[in-house]
Amino acid sequence: MKSVLILKTKQMSKIYTLCLVLLTTLAGCDDPNDISPPPPDVGFISEITVPVIPFEELLDLVQERTFNYFWDFAEPVSGLARERSQTPETITTGGSGFGISSFPAAINRGWKSKEEVIQRLDKVLTFLENASTYHGVFSHWYNNSGNTIPFSTQDDGGDIVETAFLIQGLLINRQYFSADTTEENDIRARITTIWENVEWDWYTQGNKSITWHWSTNHGFELNHIVSGWNEALIVYVLAAASPTHTIDKETYDNGWARNGDMRNTGTFYGQLLPLGENLGGPLFFSHYSFIGLDPRGLEDQYANYFDQNKAHSLINYEYCIANPQGYTGYSENSWGLTASDNNNGYSAHSPTNDLGIITPTAALSSFPYTPTESKQALEYFYYTQNEKLWGEYGFYDAFSEHFNWYADGYLAIDQGPIVAMIENYRSQLLWTLFMQDQEIQEGLNKLEFTY
Repeated sequence: MKSVLILKTKQMSKIYTLCLVLLTTLAGCDDPNDISPPPPDVGFISEITVPVIPFEELLDLVQERTFNYFWDFAEPVSGLARERSQTPETITTGGSGFGISSFPAAINRGWKSKEEVIQRLDKVLTFLENASTYHGVFSHWYNNSGNTIPFSTQDDGGDIVETAFLIQGLLINRQYFSADTTEENDIRARITTIWENVEWDWYTQGNKSITWHWSTNHGFELNHIVSGWNEALIVYVLAAASPTHTIDKETYDNGWARNGDMRNTGTFYGQLLPLGENLGGPLFFSHYSFIGLDPRGLEDQYANYFDQNKAHSLINYEYCIANPQGYTGYSENSWGLTASDNNNGYSAHSPTNDLGIITPTAALSSFPYTPTESKQALEYFYYTQNEKLWGEYGFYDAFSEHFNWYADGYLAIDQGPIVAMIENYRSQLLWTLFMQDQEIQEGLNKLEFTY
C-alpha cells in the first residue's frame, strides 16, 4: 500500500509540474511562482453593453429614428410611405397617413424645419391630387404613377378605411399650418379639397352602414361592412364630420355599433372590457383611430374610449405575462401582440391568435394607456434586444425569442403609430390638433359623443 501511495504522489507531482509549466508559458511569465488567477469570466462570452441614456432621450431617439422611415425612406416621387422596406415600389395610403400625422411633431421636436415639411407636403398633395380615386376615396396601394395596385383580386379600387387614416393625418396638418401665409393657406386649401371630395355617403350604398370597398371593375361585390369593434371608428367619425358627404347617427348606430352588439361586458385578467371580442383582439384596434381622435374623456352610449383602450392594452400585457402557450421570452418586459410579420408570413396576432410573436409597435403605441408597462417594454427592446432588433429606422417589425426569429424589415403601418402615439403620450400634440378641428367637433356632436 505504501509503494502505491508513493507512486501516486510522484504521478501527481509530475502532473502538477506540467500544469505549472503550461500556465507559465501561456502567461508569458518568467517566474513559475508568479501565477495570477484567471479572470472570473474566462470561458464566457461577454454580452454587448448598450449605454444607458435618460428615458426622455430614449424616447427622442426612438421617435426620430422611426420617423425617418417616413422621411428618409419615403418613396421619392410621391413623398409618401412605402408599404414595407422589402417592397419599396408599393406606396401605402394608411401607413402614409400615420407618417403625415407626425409632421407637426417633427417640426416641434426639431427633426425637420417647417420649410422642409411644407416642401414635402407640397409633393405629397400633388401626388394625391393626381392619383386614381373612386368617388374621392383612395386605394390601399399605389405605384409612383398614381395608379392603383390591387390589394386583392376584387380590392382594386377605393378603400375607405385606409382613406380615413390618410385623411386623419391630413386634417392634423391642416390644423397645424394655420398661419396666414401663401404657403400655409395653400396647404390648408388643398387638404380641404381632398377631404371634401371623399364621398362617404356613396359608400353606404343607400343603407345605414358604410362599405369598406368599391371599384370600377367590381362595384360593391366584396360587400364588407365597416362594423365595430376594430380599428375603424375613425371612418364613422370622419363621415359624420364631412361637410359635403356626411352620414347620420343612425348609420353610426346600425353600421358601426351594430345597434349595441359590439359591446362586451366580460372581465379578462381583472379588466372589464367594454367593447369587442373576448381578450380584446390585436392591439392596433386601440391605436389606428386614436392617432388624432383623443380617447381621454371620449364617451358615447356604448363606451368610454380611454377605458376601452386601457383595458385592451392591460389585457394584452397580462396575457403575455400569463403566457398560457408557454412561449420563451414572454414577460412583463417583453409583451405586445398585434398584426405584423412573423416567422411564417404575416398575421393579426392576439391572445386568441398567439403565434409566439412579439411586435414592438403593440407595446410602444400603447404608451398613452400603459406608460409603466410600455416603458418596461421599450427598455427591454432597446437595451436587451438591441443588437438583433434595433436598426436604421428604429425597431424591426417583430421578433420571437421562442423561434429565435427576428424580422429584418419594417412596415409603415406598424412604424407610424409608434411615433404618433408616443407623441400623444408626451405632449398630446396630435390629439390637440385634431380635436380642435371645428368640423370634427361637429361630427362628434352629431354622433352624440362627449369629449
